[in-house]
Amino acid sequence: MSTQVHAPHPTRAHEFEFADLIVSGRLSTLIVLAAGATLGFFFWYGVVVPLHASGVAEIALLLCVPLGALVAFAAWQAYSRYFSRRAGLKLEHSLRYDALTWIPFLFMWLTFVLMPNFTHGARILAFSLAFFCLGKVLIAARFNQTVREVLVDFLVSRAAIIVIAELAAVIIGQRAGTHVEESRHALLAVWGRWDAVHYLTIATTGYQGTEMAFFPLYPLLIRLVGDLVGNHLIAGMLISNASFFFGLLFLYKLLEHEFERPVARRAIFYVSIFPTAIFFSAVYTESLFFMLTVASFYYMRSQRWWLAGAIGFLAALTRAEGLLLVVPFAIEWLARYRTEPLRGWRDAIAGFLIPLGLGVYMAYLWVLRADPLYFSHAQAHWGRHPAMPWASVMNSFEKMTHAASGQVVANQALELGFTALMITVLLVGWRRLRPSYTAYMALSVLVPMCTSSLMSMPRFALVLFPMFAILARWGERPWANNLIVAFSLPLLGLFTVLFADWYWVA
Repeated sequence: MSTQVHAPHPTRAHEFEFADLIVSGRLSTLIVLAAGATLGFFFWYGVVVPLHASGVAEIALLLCVPLGALVAFAAWQAYSRYFSRRAGLKLEHSLRYDALTWIPFLFMWLTFVLMPNFTHGARILAFSLAFFCLGKVLIAARFNQTVREVLVDFLVSRAAIIVIAELAAVIIGQRAGTHVEESRHALLAVWGRWDAVHYLTIATTGYQGTEMAFFPLYPLLIRLVGDLVGNHLIAGMLISNASFFFGLLFLYKLLEHEFERPVARRAIFYVSIFPTAIFFSAVYTESLFFMLTVASFYYMRSQRWWLAGAIGFLAALTRAEGLLLVVPFAIEWLARYRTEPLRGWRDAIAGFLIPLGLGVYMAYLWVLRADPLYFSHAQAHWGRHPAMPWASVMNSFEKMTHAASGQVVANQALELGFTALMITVLLVGWRRLRPSYTAYMALSVLVPMCTSSLMSMPRFALVLFPMFAILARWGERPWANNLIVAFSLPLLGLFTVLFADWYWVA
């Protein structure tokens, strides 16, 4: 096992010169300049014009259009140089390929042609940005094996889950009873079940009552992206799926350098087909939290401490468990500076960014409710309160004993089963991991067990990336790989159907 994550040595590419611009072709240059000018114009049209500042709008137009073109041109050069180095591609080829990704911005002129319902808010800008990013991902997949393998797993797993969920919602229908419908379109409403309702409500109307148990970063992003696309449910789906893709990418890069490429390949596959992987596409925090925690670990291992701390700050604003990243940060810092701690004092300060994320939310609750721990106290609404870890196990067995229906027995059995799975994998496989990984996984299992309830444990297991690293090591043996796949796929199909039809899964 390597002791430090290093970026792979890229193929050296010559620095950008004016000659490279000529070789890349006039058409590519014109596309980028036109796209930048378009963005500059619509910035003026959408931001400056509504201000109704007499005499300023005309001058601003003359500034925004050429400035937009120049910014786009500079961004094109910078990204093309970066991609040229990473992919080992000639710079002129990188320039030409990347110029294609700027074409979607030219379609923003359809704003003045299409019907208003197609141009509500900033929908065309949102779609242009989406295709801009998609184009870059597809081009990266063409030349980079890591991106290509991550994209394949992402697309195959998401396509299967989406098809199963939509068919279940249409053919089987909803569980009996009254349920919240986050969309009049049945195909969209599938992704707004259970906790998704809380996140969408927070994004729309702000915090009310027990909804303060849900941390603010995810609903804030839904609010921001929703203002672009004109629909909070669609915004949540975009955030979740995009976060999951980049989470897989970070996990692949992390484990590739910790172990080897086949281990990384199996790990992202196991994550993608885990029984509760439906939540990576629903309007839940799982994708965002998964991406942020893995990215924070990646930069810890790269010894980019301030970036790791900043991402940990965001993780702690997403879920309370993000605070646990302080422990692996401290372990990795000590491993680096054990013999010369004074030299690393500046890097140690970066670790304080992680609890600062939780502190920001606590300060908000202090002002709003005069109770900085209200997020924890609100958990009593769902039967959670501080207790010893074995109390949650005993409570689950007691619920099974006194259950009035088979559904309750099944739910408790699943929660106990997945808890046992996490503990077993940790106890058997911890020697295969670095101490920071082991400590993080142990705490991530212990903390929810100390809430007197095992509710949602199958979903909490989904973001425990060290568990998937262990499973990926075991998966080197064909029989172990077959066992993991045989366990995951049937349950993933079952849980997807249950979730789509408003049955409680996790």
